[in-house]
Order: sequence, then C-alpha cells, then structure tokens
Amino acid sequence: MALAHVVQSLISWAISCFYGFLVLVYLSFRAITGGPRAFFSYKVRQDRPKCLDDPALGTHGYVRLKSSGLRFHYVAAGERDKPLMLCLHGFPECWYSWRHQLKEFRDSYRVVAPDLRGYGETESPQPFGYRGWPNFSMSHLTTDVRELVEALGYSSCTLVAHDWGGVVAWPFAIDNPELVDKLIIMNCPHPGIFGKYMNSHPSQLLLSWYIFLFQLPWLPELLIRSFDFEQISELFKGKEHGCKRSDAFTEEDLEAFKYTFAKPGVNISAVFNYHRAVFKTPPRRSKNTKVTCPALLIWGDQDGALEVGLTEGTDKFVPDFTLKMVPGASHWVQQDQPDVVNGIMKDWLKNKGA
Repeated sequence: MALAHVVQSLISWAISCFYGFLVLVYLSFRAITGGPRAFFSYKVRQDRPKCLDDPALGTHGYVRLKSSGLRFHYVAAGERDKPLMLCLHGFPECWYSWRHQLKEFRDSYRVVAPDLRGYGETESPQPFGYRGWPNFSMSHLTTDVRELVEALGYSSCTLVAHDWGGVVAWPFAIDNPELVDKLIIMNCPHPGIFGKYMNSHPSQLLLSWYIFLFQLPWLPELLIRSFDFEQISELFKGKEHGCKRSDAFTEEDLEAFKYTFAKPGVNISAVFNYHRAVFKTPPRRSKNTKVTCPALLIWGDQDGALEVGLTEGTDKFVPDFTLKMVPGASHWVQQDQPDVVNGIMKDWLKNKGA
C-alpha cells in the first residue's frame, strides 16, 4: 500500500507539472496582453463589504477551539434554544455562501455558518504558505467540526455542506454518527465514489485538472490574485462554471468573496492547502464508509466541475438516502437556485421528522 501511494503521488506530481506549465504559459500571455502592472496588482480589502454585516443574515460570533487553539468566526441566525443547523461552505467561498439559508431556516433552527479554517475571518494555522499543508489534513478538519458543535453548546446537529464543506462533512458523518442527526450535501460526491469514478471516466479527470494544479507551490496563489482576483468573478459568474441565473451574484456579493482572499494578513495559501493535504496524506484506512443518519444529496445538474454520474451508487453507502436534482443549476446550487434548494430542504426535513 505504501509503494502504491508513492507511485500514485509521482504520477499526480507529473500531471500537476504538466498543468502548471500550461497555466504558466497562459498567465505569461495574460501578463503581456493585459500589462504586467494590471496583472500583478490587487486591492487589499481593509473593511468588510456592507453585505457581510447585514443584520438580516444574523450576528457575528467567535469561538476558540481546544485542539488547534484557532479562533473560528461564524454568523448565526435563530434562537439558541433551537436545534443546530451547521452549514459548511466550499472553495473559494466563506460563510456568506449560506446567506439564503440563514434567512430561510432561522425560525426552526439555530443556523450557524462558520468560516472554515484559513478562510475569511477564521484564523489560519502556522506556518503560512505552501509548507502549512499538513495542518489541513482531514483529521484536523473533522476535529474542527466536532469541536465547533461542542463550542456552540450542542451535542448534535443537522449538518449541511457544499463542495469542500461536503468533502469534510461526509467523513465527519461516517466517523461521528452520534453528532449528526441529518446530513444534507450539495454538489459533492461520497468519498467512496469520487476516486473510482474519476479513474474510470477520463472526462471527469479532465474536469478535475485544477486539483492537480493546486498541488504546486505559489502558482495557484499567483493565478487567483491576478487582475485583482478576476478568477473569483469568473468562477461565480463566468459562462463555464458560473451561476446560470444572471442575477445570482451582485457586485457586492463578489466583493464579499474577494474579501476572504484580500483582507489584511490573509494566508491565501490556506485555501489551496486543503487540496494539497488530500493528495499528500495517505488515504484513510477505515473500511467503514456508511452514513447511518438520513442523508439528502442536492445536485445542480449544470455543474462545470463535477459530472452528474458522481451521484450514482451513493445509496450503497447511505441506507436512508435521497437524491434531488436541480435542473439548470450550476455547481453553486444553493446560491444559484436558493428558493428551489430551500424548498427541497424544508420538504425533506419535514418528511424526516424535523
């Protein structure tokens, strides 16, 4: 197994270097045509955009976790005596990805949307930069979730997650069944499916090229900073990966996500170290891949990075499983079609006795 992991790592590194070369050529071309000054310039965001302080979304809070000592930032809506709905965002996002759900579910839940470690106003562990990737292993990330639930004063939660939040939520629910009453995942496949699917579907391997790119030092950081975080706008509003609903993101919404990467003292490498740690850490040895709580998988069928086929076979890992497709929705499903997603969540939670 150790030898196989080494061989896999060498192959992954070779693929990463190939994509790195292509991106370096692309960035060089953009720097020449757009001008070096514009290419390397970006604005440090000193203050939070006003939308991040909208009282209708909830109140800002902080907790310091026991194991890491990191101070986590979150926004919470709803009374403290209500059951906890904990919402985990993805890449390249922050708590604000759950703005529509914070409003919708506050009457029935204490809805809490944290910034994950290294994102937004949550602290990033030392050392900063590429060398800090070991601090983003899955064991660290799932420990964060467990200690968040405890620090918020709860013994369990309804766990809601999207994208990289889902990458963390799946194993957390598997390993901590007593802490998860219900699981809602959006556009993130079960860990027992993704690797096998990618190995047998070259089309998904090509769509996942960015994961290989993120293994390289400094180049992903340079890419996302270029032209004042142009890639953030492209991801959320571009033709290939962006929301299909044209008014899903305002300019102020985009500024909210850019603030995550451009606030003073930010460790921009943190968001890429999630991907680096996954590749560099040996896969989990536990044979348990079953989710014992009821689980709902919501999937925008126009995801530009993840194929719909990744949903197939999830019921083998989740006995009480429900799949809901959102036609015409992008990868950013809960922001692209918030009314549809909220409706699906409410109906499912009602049927499951919430």
